[in-house]
Amino acid sequence: MNIQTIQNKIQPQKNRLLNHSLYKNIKTIDDLRVFQGSHIYAVWDFMSLLKALQSKLTCTSTPWLPVGNPETRYLINEIVLAEETDLSFDGKRLSHFEMYLEAMQASGSNTLEIDSFLNHVIATKNIFVSIKKSELHPNIKAFLDFTFRIIEEGKPHKIAAAFTFGREDLIPEMFTAILKNFQSSFPEIDLSKLIYYFERHIELDGDEHGPMAMQMISELCENNETKWKEVEEVSVLALEKRIGLWDAIEEKIHKKEVCY
Repeated sequence: MNIQTIQNKIQPQKNRLLNHSLYKNIKTIDDLRVFQGSHIYAVWDFMSLLKALQSKLTCTSTPWLPVGNPETRYLINEIVLAEETDLSFDGKRLSHFEMYLEAMQASGSNTLEIDSFLNHVIATKNIFVSIKKSELHPNIKAFLDFTFRIIEEGKPHKIAAAFTFGREDLIPEMFTAILKNFQSSFPEIDLSKLIYYFERHIELDGDEHGPMAMQMISELCENNETKWKEVEEVSVLALEKRIGLWDAIEEKIHKKEVCY
């Protein structure tokens, strides 16, 4: 098994995502705000996948010791550098999560829900309790729970699968589909930071992070068929959870669940 085998296996799920009706249903400012208010959870838990990989593939404690494959260390550290401290629209250093929060604020979206959720995570020190006790849509809960179950299991190749095939490989095409449908639809609000966020991800993930993440998968699995099979299973599940997230957002748009 190899990267191409995985790509072939997950193509049906990718097609469902890239042709999801959600994109065409973001028609009003309220629709956009509903989208942002739920999509922010995927932006946030992506950072946790990223840092889980860095923790597993590099030495993040003292005394320092050389851990694992130097090539793999390089790949994850390069991705972390950009995702955690990239240049924002305003030319300052921010994580992509912080950039997205700024984009939400600029477009008039309320960040109180995500702020409250993260405060609860800090207070409980247990992400699974926070997910369960939240009032998030069941599909968003399932999306987050899947991410953190994979992280908790602690197998680098599985975390890398969710990270690579559930995020990095998918994002350029998916974000292009989103931009195509609303880039010029809302002239009355400032979307410059949001558009910058999407375009930055399309650029980074398409040209750099996507190929680097693929190489990381190959380095982690090598010729181990069991690992490749687990990567395949996690990748399919990760995309199914993303489809569920998109379904939830579309449902919320139809119900116009937006707060100010």
